[in-house]
Amino acid sequence: MDIPDRSEVDDLIDPRPLPTFARVRYDPPAETVTNLEATAQAELDALPLGALDEGATVAVGVGSRGIHRIDDVTAAVVDGLTERGLDPVLVPAMGSHGGATAAGQREVLASVGITEERVGAPIDARMDTERLATVTVGDTEMPVHVSTAAIAADAVIVVNRVKAHTNFTGPVESGLTKMTVVGLGKQRGAKTFHSTAIEEGYVETLTPALDVIRSETPLLGGIVLVENFHEEIAHVEGVPADSFLDREPALLDRADEEMATLPVPDLDLLVVDELGKEISGAGMDTNVIGRYRVLNAPDPETPDIDLVYARGLTEATKGNGTGIGLADLTRERAVEQLDLGTTYANVLTSGSLAKAKLPVVAPDDEFALRTALAALGGYDPETARIAWIRNTEDLGELRVSAPLVEELPADATVLDRERVVFEDGTASFAPE
Repeated sequence: MDIPDRSEVDDLIDPRPLPTFARVRYDPPAETVTNLEATAQAELDALPLGALDEGATVAVGVGSRGIHRIDDVTAAVVDGLTERGLDPVLVPAMGSHGGATAAGQREVLASVGITEERVGAPIDARMDTERLATVTVGDTEMPVHVSTAAIAADAVIVVNRVKAHTNFTGPVESGLTKMTVVGLGKQRGAKTFHSTAIEEGYVETLTPALDVIRSETPLLGGIVLVENFHEEIAHVEGVPADSFLDREPALLDRADEEMATLPVPDLDLLVVDELGKEISGAGMDTNVIGRYRVLNAPDPETPDIDLVYARGLTEATKGNGTGIGLADLTRERAVEQLDLGTTYANVLTSGSLAKAKLPVVAPDDEFALRTALAALGGYDPETARIAWIRNTEDLGELRVSAPLVEELPADATVLDRERVVFEDGTASFAPE
């Protein structure tokens, strides 16, 4: 792609003065599990593992998200199963992530610290699935697929966090149910699920698919995690498979109460340094930026953000730029980081095509910010409402424009005052 050089566009928009910024620490009170590994192992007792013979294989489904200490939790689950005389094997439960290839899914697991050497169990990443049955959802017939690697085991458990989903709201969102149906469905299962869910509803599609999987596979249950504001583990719980739909709504309520949010929900401009699949399934958490961009699903009512500028991708996302379409602006550096094959494998499976649309591409930060401020209309640095974050997961420290300081909650502390400076068009902060 031929991005216009700065010299080609520089005279199209006049420079505008930026407001000064405050660097802020945002630290709402939060609980954290103190002995995570021991807690995860103990919660295995809630699952009916005693019915298994010694040496039975247990497929442990793990996903692609950057969950806090997910490598430690996974290793603890593996150790706990081994101590019970069982034979665990890890199965990537991430739908089409990793470019919908076995090698790519292994690489995604490695990016979050999960390798065979680290957790002490083999990884079976094959993408093959078995079609278990066809269910009727509204007016749609949907085949239910599950990983053959999972079905080959004597038992299946999944490990995942419960949190708000990035495409929909309901009593069950991201968690054990969705990982079982979509994650273990690999690319085929994820594709058929999303196609049906967009038309008929997500919860309405999850429920009958889970019923099939529970009846046709040796699914025992899962280890569910709830994270606090700081993206640390606040709660660990073992949930039997027949209790997924009963237990997840209460866990989701707790996750909603503790989830990371912006300290000020009404913004003219949000600048996001990085997006990535390990941060959110949508690259940027849609509940933080207030945008779903999904057919048949209205955007969240809060926060209210006029423009989003996404500066780049994380290293761990491996070029998967899903979510860049949620931004209004990006820069040339971000486009250079994109792997369209990996990105398209994700959005073609999910059906969330808007998340891969390319926003306006600026040659650098300086011109991107100039463009954003001009697009706001009636811009005034004395009243501009701007927040600048690293990503939508790490909100413990951020920068806000000076006019927002008086609106900060009591849990936010101003650390210092700064101004934006540019070197070769790239933005950084310097003391005021």
